[in-house]
This record gives sequence, structure tokens and C-alpha cells, in this order.
Amino acid sequence: MTTAAPPLGGYTIVDLSSGIAGAYCTRLLADAGADVVKIEAPEGDPLRVWSASGAELSGDGALFTFLAGGKQGVVADPDNAADVAMVEALLASADAVVWSRGSRIADLPALAPQAVHDRHPHLVVTSITPFGLDGPWRDQPATEFTLQAWSGGAIGIGRGSQDRAPVHVGGRAGDWVCGAYASALTLAFRARALRDGHGELIDLSMLEAQILCLTYYPVTYFEMLGRPWRTERKPTVPGVAQAADGLVALGCGTAQQWFDLCAMSGHDEWIDEESSLTITEQANLHAEELYEWLRGQNVDDVRDLASAFRIPNSPVANGANVTDMDHYIERGSFVANPHGGFTQPGHPYRLGGVALAPPRPAPRLGEHTDAHRAAVPPVRTAPASTRDPLPLSGLRVLDMTTFWAGPSCTHAMALLGAEVIHLESTRRPDGTRLIAGIPATVPQWWEQSPIFSALNSNKLGVTLDFQTERGLDLLRRLIATCDVVVENFTPRVIDQLGLDFDSVRALREDIIMLRMPGFGLDGPWRDNPAFAYIIEDATGLSWLTGYPDRNPYEPYSIGDPNAGIHALNAVQLALEHRRRTGEGVLVEAAMADAALHIAAEQVIEYTAYGALLERAGNRGPAAAPQNIYQVSGIDEFGRDDCWVALAVGSDAQWRALREALGSPDWAMAADLDVEAGRRARHDDIDAALAAWCRDRTGDEVVATLWPAGVPVGKVLQPHRQTEIEQLAHRGFFEQLGHPVNTSASHSTLPARLANGPASFHRQPAPLLGEHNAEVLRGIGVTDDELASLYDDGVIGDAPATGRRKAAR
Repeated sequence: MTTAAPPLGGYTIVDLSSGIAGAYCTRLLADAGADVVKIEAPEGDPLRVWSASGAELSGDGALFTFLAGGKQGVVADPDNAADVAMVEALLASADAVVWSRGSRIADLPALAPQAVHDRHPHLVVTSITPFGLDGPWRDQPATEFTLQAWSGGAIGIGRGSQDRAPVHVGGRAGDWVCGAYASALTLAFRARALRDGHGELIDLSMLEAQILCLTYYPVTYFEMLGRPWRTERKPTVPGVAQAADGLVALGCGTAQQWFDLCAMSGHDEWIDEESSLTITEQANLHAEELYEWLRGQNVDDVRDLASAFRIPNSPVANGANVTDMDHYIERGSFVANPHGGFTQPGHPYRLGGVALAPPRPAPRLGEHTDAHRAAVPPVRTAPASTRDPLPLSGLRVLDMTTFWAGPSCTHAMALLGAEVIHLESTRRPDGTRLIAGIPATVPQWWEQSPIFSALNSNKLGVTLDFQTERGLDLLRRLIATCDVVVENFTPRVIDQLGLDFDSVRALREDIIMLRMPGFGLDGPWRDNPAFAYIIEDATGLSWLTGYPDRNPYEPYSIGDPNAGIHALNAVQLALEHRRRTGEGVLVEAAMADAALHIAAEQVIEYTAYGALLERAGNRGPAAAPQNIYQVSGIDEFGRDDCWVALAVGSDAQWRALREALGSPDWAMAADLDVEAGRRARHDDIDAALAAWCRDRTGDEVVATLWPAGVPVGKVLQPHRQTEIEQLAHRGFFEQLGHPVNTSASHSTLPARLANGPASFHRQPAPLLGEHNAEVLRGIGVTDDELASLYDDGVIGDAPATGRRKAAR
């Protein structure tokens, strides 16, 4: 296979966005070969003067230099008619637009997403806003920090500690993930536009993207089981722990891993296979003794021992040490920026035989303006009507993934119209079937997991024991009928089965094989077990989450769905390469590579300015004051534990805040009029705001500050997301029935569409082996053979039995 032109070569995108989300979206597309034309007002994108550490800049900031690499730079003055006409000409000749509020040129009414879509129906217009373009909250102020509060992500799935305020996930991770979603959806509707000439208005909500990536389907869980996933904040055990010579990360995602950790630490007496407690609860019982043991061990010794026991483990990465870790060095995970001289991550995925762009300089302000002034828009015919609004219709995907990262990728594909066949075995069902805490005495307990339901709607369900010769033969026959195969086993498993890419391509020459290992297909950590929290520890995502006087808290949420949405980008680029060349592609979408990208600012700040970004609780570099404050009220669990998040991101918002508070004396000092003064006196401001909030309910605080234009949000329990009227207006949750479970709300994609489907869920998650007969008959299996396969346990419809007397 020879390296061909980049998959998006010749695809033109007008970038009318400001901030991380839009910049990261268009950076991903530019790296795939798209011509991205970044439009700025004369004062430039605010990221040009940004440094998270507050470093003195002699030119464009390093983060801007990274995110704008390979783009063209055009300046357009919104007060100059000729400049506005130039932008209009660029729109007429482009294929897509990425838009967000925040610049004077993007804020022109004529350049609003709906207006652009109306004038240029061929364009895929991707709008990125906090809450969406319509609905009761459409114009409410927000920051990534306050969106975490509204999403439930600030409480997450138990992160933190009950003796302190809830703590947000550091590093503005929500903005980065939103950018990955924007890129993936732009690619999806580009595929439809190629098919029928019809563009789309993608109205992406950053709140909805954060719900999908910072919480674990809490509404579906609550409605199906009548209880929340977590009721209190507790650190993960063992999580990030202090060893004799530094921090080390250990995790237990399964009962076997907990039992092995007990044995590894010399405490076999902790093993209780009959306990009614969850693994998390058992680990918490022995936390102090476990931490005491770890404090007497060296990091390398702990990691060597854990690896021998197959227990997930990693060092704890930050901006200073991550580039020196042997795994990333061997894999070449970091590269030098050609303009700034600092270090940045390479690509978040690897596509065999497909050209992705090397690091390229960012444009100077207005560098390419003159070249675009003479652009002549092409003559375009009216697009055809859309017969099938789903962009991935006609695509057949074999989903050999489990738990969250892989299924979240294939679930998005299923929601977008692909036929997705979710493969399990009766000996090893999808892990999410097993984590709901349903007793095995309950009939069909394995069908009652809300997490499995939330991740697998619209999919077909097949069981195959491919550890048997007959099962492996059927698997190979099934692979030959699919466009895409997705798997997230550790690399050694697929290799041992003889299903490496060359073997799979022998079954179908043009197949796309998406592999989603934790740490990649090579390198020293290749075979290490990898759950989301270990990926977060190993890439820096944990480092910025928590309080400076405590060990980092693992976000324990974002590592999996972030890997899934990056993989969705990667597989679509591979499909475009196949469309152009007819070639199959091996896609390596390692979870760690995706996580290194959304943690990129740490490495960039350290190598550009020598600044190590540190945990700061709920404070952050983008706003001052910024914090979570306790308010009056007893929560649903009977605790005095109600909170609001507040973030002042500009001097104008500070003036609005103090006026909304009644201009108290403490807020009127002249030095507080500027951010530097407020940051210097953050403790004093916190004390005053904490006292003001403590006498009011969360609703009262929001009702006072939001109308004044101050970003604020109630810190919601995640299972209360359906109480947000904005989500109800946009139909983010859809009721979905099920043959075993009660009807429950299921989240959708984080965007509404002008020409897309009104709803996304078409059928519930499959029962175990529900579609065995339908799918296997499609590859030539007879009814007699089906009956034999059931009798021999090769296929089945119940865990660990795999036997039936008759085929269905």
C-alpha cells in the first residue's frame, strides 16, 4: 500500500470560531489535508495572546501556534464592506464552516450560522455554542467550568471527597472534547454532502458534549434502576497513591483485578468472593492499609509487580515528565513545533498508508488576506433533496468492543445510520452488562444494565465463541461482509487469534480495521491493561484535577469517551481514503494518544515557557474569580451539600457581578477592576462570595447572576440532567422502550440538525445474541447449523451457558 494524498485534500473550511473547541476541531481537519482559512477580526483571536501560566509573550502564544498550525490566516474588518464581501466569497467557494461566538466578524448577523446555511445550502455549517442556537438558555453566559457544573461533571461519578467542595476536571478538558465532536460531525455530514450535494447546519451544544464525556449515562441508570450511580464523593481506591519515591497509579476495573491487588499487597484475607459489596466498596474498606503498604514501595517496583499481576497501572504524568516516559519516547508520541520550538503531541491516531500532515507553522495575523481578496466564488447548482438524512447509511460495522471507549465510537456510528453488529460471547459478554449490580438471582439480570442500554441502541446483537474453531470460522465469514471492523482488546489477543490487519484484509481487501488499544500497538506499555482512569493518569488529565495539597483525583470519566470520539474521526478519514483510492486502512486509535491531545496544553506550556501547570482546586487560568461555592439547602441525600459554580472571565463580567450583588464595599476597590488584581486577591473575593452564596439557594444565586450576564451554574447531581429545560427543548433525551426493561431516557448526539433526523434512537440495545439467526443466516448459515451452534455453545443467549435446544 502506498501513501496517497491526504484524505481531505481539496476540502475547504472557513474557520469563524474563537477559543479551544473550534480551533481544535479545525486543527484535526487541517491535519487530514483540509484547507482551513481562519478568519479573524483585526484584533486577532484571543488565543494569540493566551498563556495558561501567564507567561510574557513576545509573539503569538504557544497554544495558538499549536492549534492554528497549517491553517491560512485572513483578517476581515466587520466595519469594512469589502472585507465582509471577501468573507462571503470565501463561503461561496468553501465546503464547510466552523463557527462560534467571540469575534466581531463572526458576530455579524449576516454570518450567523442559520443565515449562512440559508444563503449557502451546500455548506456543512458547524456551530459551537454553550447551549445551542435555540431554546430558553441559548443566550445565557457560560464557560467550560460552569458547563461542567450544569452537566453533572463537576460531581461526576463520585470523584473527589465529601469533606470538600466538588471539584471540576482541570485543563478545560470539556472544550477539547467538544472540538473533537465538532470535527467528527463535520466529517459525517460531509460524507452525506458528497452523496447528495446537500449541506447541513450542525447545532452543537457544548453542554451536551460535556454530559456525554464527563458523566456515565446517569439519567438512564437512574430511571431504569431507581437509584443513582453514586451518592457521595470518594477518591478512587487505590487510584493515584504516594509511593516511597513518587506518585503511582493503580486501578481495579474488575473483581479479578481487586483480588489480584489483595494478593499482590500481601493481604489475601481481604479477598471475599461472596461479598455483597461492590469492588469499589471493598477497596474503600481497606484503603488506609493499602496506602500504607504503597508508601513503603518504590514506583518502579509497584508497577513491575502490578504488570505481572495484569493490574492496570501507570506513572502519573504532567507537563514536565510525560515527554521523558519510555513508552512515549519509543512511539514518537511528541514532536517539535516548527515555529515555536516547543514540544507538542503528534497525531491523536495513526492511519496506515494515509498521509496526515506533519507539524506546520501557524499563520501570522492576516498573512493570507491578500491572496483571498480576489477569490471568485464558483457557480453552484441547488442541492438535491435529501432522501436519507443519516450520513452513515449503507455502512456495515462489526463492533468487537466492550465497556465504554469502543462502544461509544460505534454507538455514534449507529446513531448516524450505520448498521452496527455488536459481537459478544456467552463466556465473555460486554463488560457493561455486568456492572449494574443486578443480583444473579434476578431473571435475565444481564439484560438490565442501563450502561449497556445507553451505549448500544440501534445495534444488532450477535454472540460467537471465537475461541472455538467453528466460532472463528464464522467470525471470518462475517468480517468479509463488513466495511469496518472495530476492536479494543489488548493487542496480544487479536494477534493470538490470527486477526491482525493483514489477515483481515485477506478476507476483504478494502476493509477498514479500527483498533483501539489503551497504549498503542507497540511500545513498552503495549500489553498493559488500560481503563479510562489509568489513561487519565498516564497522560496528565489527572494531574490538573483536584487540590494542590492532595494527590490528584482521577477524572474517571473522560478517558473512554474521548478515545471514542477521536476514533470516530479517524475511521471517517480512513473511509474517505478508501472512497478515493479503493484501499483498506489499518487505523490505530490508542486511548493514550487521544488523551495526550486534550492534555496538550500542559506539555506546550512547560516546553515553551518552563511553566508546570498545577492543580488549583476549582480555580483556573481563564477566569478570576472562579470557584464552587456552597449554597443553602439540603440535597436529596439529606446532606447540607448544595453548590454553585461561578466564573468571571472578563472585566465586564466583574462589573456585572458586583452590580448584581448591590455594589458592596468589598467589591469596589479599583485594583479589582482588572483580572490581575482579582487574581491577587482571590482569597478575599472567595470569602465574600462564599458568605453571599451561603445565605441563598442555588436557584436564587442563578436567578440573580445569570440575567446580569455572569457565568454561573448549579452543581447538579448527574442523574438530574433531565431537569434542565434547555435539554428538554432540544430533545437531547429520547424515551426508549426495551423488551426486558422499563422505558427510560437515553441521551443522543450533542447536536441538533436542520436537515437531519428529528430523533436518533430507532431500536433498543439488543438482548444477548438477539440477532444471531438474522445475521448468521445472512452469511449462509442454515437453520440446522444454527441449532447445532446453539447446542455446542458456539452461540447463545445467556452468559456462561451458551446452550439452546432450537435455533431462533
